[in-house]
Amino acid sequence: MTDLAVATAPAPEADAELSHAATDQILRRLGVVTGTGAMIVMVLELPAVLVQPLDLSSWPEVHLIAAYLMFGALAIVSARGPVESIRRTAAAAAVCYLAATLATPLVYSVVHIGSFASWPYRGLAVGVLAAGLAWSRRTAAGYGALLAVGTSVANALVVPDSSVWALFGDITRGIGVAALFLWCAVYARAAAERVDREAVRQRARAAAVAATSAREREGARFAALIHDAVLSTLLEASRAQQSSSVLRNQAARTLEQLELSRTAPEIDHLDAAATIDFLREAVHDVAPEVAVQVSSRQAADLRLPLEAAQVLGAALAEAVRNSVRHADVAGRTVRRGVSVTIATGGIRVVLSDDGAGFDPARVSVDRMGIAGSILGRMRALAGGAAFVESAPGTGTVVTLVWGS
Repeated sequence: MTDLAVATAPAPEADAELSHAATDQILRRLGVVTGTGAMIVMVLELPAVLVQPLDLSSWPEVHLIAAYLMFGALAIVSARGPVESIRRTAAAAAVCYLAATLATPLVYSVVHIGSFASWPYRGLAVGVLAAGLAWSRRTAAGYGALLAVGTSVANALVVPDSSVWALFGDITRGIGVAALFLWCAVYARAAAERVDREAVRQRARAAAVAATSAREREGARFAALIHDAVLSTLLEASRAQQSSSVLRNQAARTLEQLELSRTAPEIDHLDAAATIDFLREAVHDVAPEVAVQVSSRQAADLRLPLEAAQVLGAALAEAVRNSVRHADVAGRTVRRGVSVTIATGGIRVVLSDDGAGFDPARVSVDRMGIAGSILGRMRALAGGAAFVESAPGTGTVVTLVWGS
């Protein structure tokens, strides 16, 4: 029987992309919210800015737009641009806002018309959110404290009737607002990073489990191959009185199977025609005289996974081998036959003989031939099942079934 194998390789580049999926997503969302919110704040502040008393050399609308311009870029980059550009744009927005804050006393001589604070003080939160996106917790916290003090001092310089106690209250409130919004940004980023770390650990555990399972399956497959081919050949050699062409061919075929198990081609699925050829070869490798009959439902479309083909072929070969060894009856010829029925998404293989038969209940569970090489193989296969029906003197029927 031709042995087949599938070689699979991990995709480290996919893991690298997925390891920051949650962090990238939260950066994008926070960037869009911060940038869009800042632009809304700018539009709302513009009328109040234009009616304030100005120095003759100042340009208040330019001052306002310069503070918020990078926030518009932040919203666009977060929505459409590369992830690695979000933090750089957020850093630029935070620096521009701080610079505009420090320049406020140079632009405004005094604020009035019912205004209680200058606009940099009112928009403190957007600058802090940008810093939370751009930098580490410690750096962002330092920026938040600096911005809270800067906006409060600038506000005190342009708002009439300011006092030391008013300045102290403004700084306290500013630091409180900065801490609140910075905590929101930092907590969201930290939660996303935890999700990414856990995803990496879960994938590592899944890979380890898959590798262990693959090794176990390969060990079971190799053990079955040893039993089906190697031990069978050695048994026949021990019983033979002299060398024969049949024994030599069996030994050569066993060596070929072992070699193919090591250097098998990479195949994913077998179609109906390839499956029939594969199973017929599995039977004829053991007993060339056994006929294989095939019936297929009209328009049946079979895509048999490689693993299922391997298991079906190995289990069928072992069933035929057992029949040839144990089913003969003195004084008459035992008839054997294999029928293969193919339907869309499934296949059924039946080996029947009218030989000596046996009592399945009296077969030891640790017998490799039936328990391991036939029933065990099929039951371990996803979608697979196997049934052995027999009784002394009535022959044996082995049914192998796979369905997607």
